Amino acid sequence: MTRLTLALASTIVDAALAKGRVMTFEPLTVVVLDAGGHVVALKREDGSGILRVEIATGKAYGALGFGFGSRELFERSQKTPVFMTAMSAIAQGKFVPVPSGVLIRDPASNHVIGAVGISGDTSDNDEIAALAGIAAAGLLAQPGKAGT
Repeated sequence: MTRLTLALASTIVDAALAKGRVMTFEPLTVVVLDAGGHVVALKREDGSGILRVEIATGKAYGALGFGFGSRELFERSQKTPVFMTAMSAIAQGKFVPVPSGVLIRDPASNHVIGAVGISGDTSDNDEIAALAGIAAAGLLAQPGKAGT
């Protein structure tokens, strides 16, 4: 099984930032967490707001905590706001239920090896950059529920 190394995480971050520049997104912050929720790599572009690190981390942390991408987490939060409020309390406010928290899967085993979270532009644009970063590393992305 592939392990999420610093080299892979750096590839994800750099490719995501490059995608953001090509598409002229607002300045981005990208964080890559391993499967245990620990930061492996993080970069914050010049001009990216001071809360962007926490937002990006919360997107990735939520994906890991629930076992599906934060796009699905967002959709569920719309349907069950009381449940999400309870989950936020349990997680001590550490997750952000909006798109661009994307699970990273090993292509050989399909096991979750980490997650990437991005903040800085719209959540949809942040997710575009996340998907580009994961693809550049040769890994599988799961932005929503399993299979999406």
